[in-house]
Amino acid sequence: QVHLVESGGGLVQPGGSLRLSCAASGSIFSINAMGWYRQAPGKQRELVAAIASGGGTNYADSVKGRFTISRDNAKNTVYLQMNSLKPEDTAVYYCNAKIRTIATMTGIWYAYWGQGTQVTVSS
Repeated sequence: QVHLVESGGGLVQPGGSLRLSCAASGSIFSINAMGWYRQAPGKQRELVAAIASGGGTNYADSVKGRFTISRDNAKNTVYLQMNSLKPEDTAVYYCNAKIRTIATMTGIWYAYWGQGTQVTVSS
C-alpha cells in the first residue's frame, strides 16, 4: 500500500554536495515524522537527521552544520541536502517515514523504509 522511493545518491569528492530525495506514494492518510538513516559496511545503522510533521528537526552531531533535512508535505517527499561531504559520510542512506494509511486512519504509526541509496565520498 505504501512505497518509499529514494534517489540522489552517487559518487562525490570530499567537500562536495549531494541532495537526496525520498518520495512516498500509495494509500497514504497522513505522514508523521520522516528521517534519514545511514549504514556503513560493518557498522550499525544510525540516525542522520529527522524532521517532525510541524518542521522541527534534529541531527546527528557528526552532520550538524553540514546537512539539512527538509520536507514538502504536499508532495509526500523528504530531502537531505548534504554539503561539505567527508569520506566518513560514505554509507547506504535509508529514508524512513511514520505513516498511517487510509485504511488505518486511527491506528498506530507504522514505520516504512526506502530501499536505500549509496553515497560514496572519495577522491
